[in-house]
Amino acid sequence: MKISVIIPVYNAERYVRYAIDSVLAGAKRLAAEDEGELVCVDDGSTDSSWEILDEAAACDTRIRVFHKANGGEGSARNRGMDEATGDLLVFLDADDAFH
Repeated sequence: MKISVIIPVYNAERYVRYAIDSVLAGAKRLAAEDEGELVCVDDGSTDSSWEILDEAAACDTRIRVFHKANGGEGSARNRGMDEATGDLLVFLDADDAFH
């Protein structure tokens, strides 16, 4: 069973790296691409959030990043659901972490 963790991101440069790291460190089911993915949706950030996301995706093939014009958290979550390939969906806010 494949798990997709979806993180909607808007101007979260101070937190998003920690959120990503918490998913990758704590989610044993994301150990391989065929078991999980991290879907990050940049919702038109005006800070460096989008750069942080792109750098993370360049370093880890389990991370998929999508950029869109600002439309609010709901539209970013919907985009994440559209792009996710997992059997189960889990949402994490950009300023939260899995422990």
